[in-house]
Amino acid sequence: MDVIFYLLPGLIMAGALFAAYRVVRRWLQVRGAWNSGLTAEGHCLRTFTTTYGGGGDTSVRTALHHVYEFTARDGRVVRFEEEDGPATVVEGDYVTVYYTDGRDVVATAHEPRRGKQAAATFGILAFLGVIVVFCVGFMVQYAEVFGTSDASGF
Repeated sequence: MDVIFYLLPGLIMAGALFAAYRVVRRWLQVRGAWNSGLTAEGHCLRTFTTTYGGGGDTSVRTALHHVYEFTARDGRVVRFEEEDGPATVVEGDYVTVYYTDGRDVVATAHEPRRGKQAAATFGILAFLGVIVVFCVGFMVQYAEVFGTSDASGF
């Protein structure tokens, strides 16, 4: 029965660490696109929304997605989807796309806001760090309180 008190916090920690990896990876990708110096005129092909939540008494979150297409400097046509873009961009609009060159093109149509992105990234990482520290503390506390005693019975 003790295994559940180690397995569940371990799974929560694994999820938090994976989320931290994804946040840092996306931060580095977007920062790389902004810092690459490569821009192109992109075209908004489509917009759509997705909704999350709404079950029971939970709130509903709606995310706006845009599908963009642009031509990279090597002539390749690149199409990508981006979440949480400006609501003022509609199908048919032209936008500036920032992208990285290479085999795997990373692109964004978000305007460079390095400070805002860094603050958001570190805020999310701090929250995920609190989750990991709480899980470790829970497991350590559980081991101290309910751990097996040594052979002397103390």
